[in-house]
Amino acid sequence: MRSLFKTVLDQTKPVVDEGPRPDDKEAGIVSDDKEAANVSSERPPSSDGDDDSINKDAQPGVQKMEAITKVWSTRDLYLAYFLIWLIYFVDAIQQGMGTILTPYVTSAFQEHSLTATIGVASGIIGGISKLPLAKLIDIWGRPQGYLLTMCCMILGLVLMAASNNVNTYAAAQIFYWVGYNGISYTTTVFIADTSALRNRGLVLAYTSSPYIVTVWITGPLAQSVLNGVGWRWGFGIFAIVTPIVCLPLYFLFAWNERKAVKQGVLVRQKSTRTAWQSINHYFWEFDIICVLLLSAGFTLFLLPFSIFSVQKYGWRDPTTISLIVVGFVLLVFSAFWEKYWAPVKFLPWELLKDRTVCGACVLAAVLFIEYYIWTSYFTSFLQVVLRLEVWQTSYIANIYSIGSCLFSIPVGLAIRHTGRFKWVALYFGVPVTILAIGLLIQFRHEGTNIGWIIFVEIIYAFAGGACVICDQVAIMAAASHQEVAVVIAIEGLFSSIGGGIGGTVAGAIWTGVFPQKLKEYLPAETQDQWATIYGDLTAQISYPVGSATHAAIVAAYDDALRNMFIAATTITIVALVAVTFWRDIKLKDFKQVKGNVI
Repeated sequence: MRSLFKTVLDQTKPVVDEGPRPDDKEAGIVSDDKEAANVSSERPPSSDGDDDSINKDAQPGVQKMEAITKVWSTRDLYLAYFLIWLIYFVDAIQQGMGTILTPYVTSAFQEHSLTATIGVASGIIGGISKLPLAKLIDIWGRPQGYLLTMCCMILGLVLMAASNNVNTYAAAQIFYWVGYNGISYTTTVFIADTSALRNRGLVLAYTSSPYIVTVWITGPLAQSVLNGVGWRWGFGIFAIVTPIVCLPLYFLFAWNERKAVKQGVLVRQKSTRTAWQSINHYFWEFDIICVLLLSAGFTLFLLPFSIFSVQKYGWRDPTTISLIVVGFVLLVFSAFWEKYWAPVKFLPWELLKDRTVCGACVLAAVLFIEYYIWTSYFTSFLQVVLRLEVWQTSYIANIYSIGSCLFSIPVGLAIRHTGRFKWVALYFGVPVTILAIGLLIQFRHEGTNIGWIIFVEIIYAFAGGACVICDQVAIMAAASHQEVAVVIAIEGLFSSIGGGIGGTVAGAIWTGVFPQKLKEYLPAETQDQWATIYGDLTAQISYPVGSATHAAIVAAYDDALRNMFIAATTITIVALVAVTFWRDIKLKDFKQVKGNVI
């Protein structure tokens, strides 16, 4: 692993970014020479000044980060990136194991059908929380936001370990995903703060490389946990490990910030507000009302689509109807609040008008929608239909993690070499993603050679790695340093909402198709057991291959997954359209960050 660390850093030597050259084209925005004259009306990415001094017009959090990069040593820079790699490594193990354990957790409460539903509220709230977090780290500082999200993640892990019902587990997932998304977000902002734009794709690829290693660990670890200490301790162990791994990066941030103050590079501003004035100020500054309206609105609107089958009257049930109506009303009210009454706007509408920012957000949303549609019950399919063991299922499910992270390194090198990114997503990333998901429509049947599944996962992973890196570089390239935290938060918001929509669609298809087909196909001797089979993964696996009950379960899986794969393939076409609207930004032609950066 040290050799991989050295190889990436050799490709991205730390430099003091000295600004654009005199002969650089304005803002560096060209799709080709003929189009250059037509983009003057577009919102260009801007540098934050031609010198290397701290931007006095920037918000305090940005000024603090610029001060840190001016005073810290190359050793501290390398150490910070190593610590981020270590954090990603531990989080990847935990998340990979948690994905495998979740069906067993829901099955322990006789609620396997809620596997997809569990992620809807937690994913949406976790995504929406990034925008107030963006304001927090811009106003208070990167280390403070990082520490807060770490605490949320630990609380979520503790609650998951202690949960005694599916409701507590769902609440724990909300805290966990707010924390997990927050840590991922703040470290991504840190990467944007400390890397030149042309190197950013490669640096992002490096920080994702832990998944190449963890794919071999999570499966055996999950199997060992299930066979030994149990799923509760599977979460409890990481509640202890997480602060041990995460706190050193916080202390490194804080120490260098203090160093900048001592050297006079950073002057701390003392607030003259009282405690009540500060509460009132930040309540409106973070637009808490809009945060609550959007979180509640999206959650209430999307949840009924995945739980309607357990209601007494299905779609006609008063609970189902009322949740949809209330959720829709809250979303409409949040829009009116933002337009007419909010003193500080939650969403930066000017940024969303930029076609590169908008297109990148659409791509992020679509990638998460299609991913959660077809993967929500994919590990269950591998175990029930293809009869793979838990550790084998883990290897198959994690091909995306290892493949996308591995392929993102040559993608980052290609972007660094050419200074462009649009062509990678337009001609390879999105088209191959569509092809891979479409092939699964054919390969979902019992008896399919596992080699075909592995082949599809590999090409899907390579395409996904290209899409993710290009999407992140695109949205950062369209912004100034002052705006980077906000645009990354916007992309995270769209990603999480996309994940919520994808999980909702998967849950709606599953609950709408699987139980009905199960009752239709089950033989007479097990008809009265359909509810147990529907709600418990272990019960589904318990029936031997060749039995009539097993054949019925497989047939029900076949029908449900067909609809999921078709839906995922269809929605991904939207991503292809979104990428065509990107500007072909030339990354080498403008400056975004200052100080001692990679």
